[in-house]
Amino acid sequence: MPLDPAALGQALDEKLTLHSTLCRREAGAFQQAVKGGEDVVVACTQEKRLFAEIGEQTEGAISPIRFVNIRETGGWSRDARSAMPKLAALLAAAKLPEPEPVATVTYKSAGRLLVIGPLEAAERFAAVAGDALDVTIFARGGSGAQERRFPVVGGRIQSLTGWLGAFQLEWAQDNPIDLDLCTRCNACVAACPEQAIGLDYQVDLRACKSHRSCVSACEVAGAIDFTRAPAPHSESYDLVLDLRQQPAFLRHAPPQGYFHLPPERADGAAALETVLKLRELVGEFEKPKFFAYKQKLCAHSRNEQVGCSACIDICSAEAISSDKAHQQVKVNSSLCVGCGACTTVCPTGAMTYTYPRPAEQGTKIKTLVSSYERAGGKAPVLLLHSQERGQALVEELGRAARVGAAHGVPANVIPLALWHVASTGIDLWLTAVAQGAAHVAVLATTEEAPQYLDGLRQQMEVGQAILAGLGYAGSHFSLLQGRDAMDLDRELALLAKRGGAVPAQRGRFSATPEKRGTLTLAVEHLAEQAPLQPEAIALPAGAPFGNILVDTQKCTLCLSCVGACPASALQDNPQQPQLRLVESNCVQCGLCAKTCPEQAITLQPRLLLTPERKQPRVLNEAKPYGCIRCGKPFGTLKAVELMLGKLAGHAMFQGEALERLKMCSDCRVIDIHSSSAESRITDL
Repeated sequence: MPLDPAALGQALDEKLTLHSTLCRREAGAFQQAVKGGEDVVVACTQEKRLFAEIGEQTEGAISPIRFVNIRETGGWSRDARSAMPKLAALLAAAKLPEPEPVATVTYKSAGRLLVIGPLEAAERFAAVAGDALDVTIFARGGSGAQERRFPVVGGRIQSLTGWLGAFQLEWAQDNPIDLDLCTRCNACVAACPEQAIGLDYQVDLRACKSHRSCVSACEVAGAIDFTRAPAPHSESYDLVLDLRQQPAFLRHAPPQGYFHLPPERADGAAALETVLKLRELVGEFEKPKFFAYKQKLCAHSRNEQVGCSACIDICSAEAISSDKAHQQVKVNSSLCVGCGACTTVCPTGAMTYTYPRPAEQGTKIKTLVSSYERAGGKAPVLLLHSQERGQALVEELGRAARVGAAHGVPANVIPLALWHVASTGIDLWLTAVAQGAAHVAVLATTEEAPQYLDGLRQQMEVGQAILAGLGYAGSHFSLLQGRDAMDLDRELALLAKRGGAVPAQRGRFSATPEKRGTLTLAVEHLAEQAPLQPEAIALPAGAPFGNILVDTQKCTLCLSCVGACPASALQDNPQQPQLRLVESNCVQCGLCAKTCPEQAITLQPRLLLTPERKQPRVLNEAKPYGCIRCGKPFGTLKAVELMLGKLAGHAMFQGEALERLKMCSDCRVIDIHSSSAESRITDL
């Protein structure tokens, strides 16, 4: 990899010195740098641990140390000679300030481990973890060792809920043999004439003929009681190891502290790795609180009607649930795994990702793209990947390219590691395109839940529809799926040629903390620079922009839709009976359509680009109906006529009672008290 420190320094506005053996013979230069007080960026991650130790041991070291991998991501590639702009971009991003700290979620584990499964297998795992953990076994068949070293319970599991440090097991003891009292003398097995008792010490009640010979044989231990009712039991645990074929949690992302090892994986490397992880999970642990929720922006529910449920539907950890009574969703931060998919599909920005925050992520993207172009690069492609499996694939590809077994990461493809690839959406993607990115690719590996991929594809479909409608040629978004480095190599070879057109003038704006604000800035800049100037662009279903169509023949202007709208898109007019729409506010949640009693509302996904999108537009209006007594308007002509038509045949609304329906509330009361036809209590 030929490095030109002068060219790199010019792109980064600083003087650089090339070090080729820094971790071997030039450690002194590193020690001098960390004493200087300015941030130090080490452009290699292989010896990250070594440099961290040297920094700690260097007297007077005060400089923060950051690391960035430019070797596998660009230096080891067949395009290495053209990779200088990308290296400048990676180095510039590495110099950015660290993200602001976020709130944390705390777990406390005392090491109480529940092992569920066949008794023999459960005892085997308990034996290797029992010196560090407090183990209880829930036996599910199988025969155990003669020596009883751990508490054993059994029965029918009714529920297992919770997370690390807070699991709750509820079960019913529906077997006559109490496994905790059983001495495993096998006297009951020998005494049973029907052979209804196996070496798992469970009674097959279908085979049992009620001889009760086993009860007599177990008289001393008293472990068998056929008269015992299936009593409910509940117990708390910190960790769970599930050795059954079917896991207790069927969700894609099980709770932290829960480990599932089916019988085919209960031996070998997987078993050893699981036991080591279990032994480490004792103490107090913290993780970031990955999300921030603003209830006032949420379009989930109004008046117990559910509108948007995108975050609930996509969450693979089942950490989000509906709270219709409070017109919001509830997020269990202990179950949240930080994928950020809920924030990506949220149309309003009520759910925001915080690790890092959108503005911080937008700053990094802007720095990468602008630094790449300032260093002379053309048509930059962003490759968003996870910082675990995705990062490993990128580095594996770089090493394969080093020995000529692969092409490697192309010179114009800039990798960007994320905590999870589902944590970004069209707000940041369109911002990247507006700022000069020719293509944004998301790399999915085997880590992602299927619904995440569906959500990402939907976001890309919406983003591509907007860009195509504005006349930007080419493909701007793609979802890559790579199982190994060779898969990724083939995908990247195609990706390097897949870029689309970008605005002639790059967007200078920065991403905002609010999702809708960032989207508005990106769309307005793209529209201003667009080759085409359409009035509106049709969008696929699920888009966060759109129009509301009202059937004026059905609509009575009851305005229940206005009260249900969470985004203030639908509005009334205090001066006259009107239903108005500010289309730029509409998030297409559907609450208005579900609330409308006349079923008069239909959603129309689209992006309106004329100035009228930000102005109230009348969807329906009607003549006001004036009180027949005082003339004050109190409803619409259509609504009153509809009411009169429906109640005219009712026995309670005849004569004067029907006429009162044509009066305002004040005059109605006056008319009742002044009418000679009305009965009064004083007449009795």
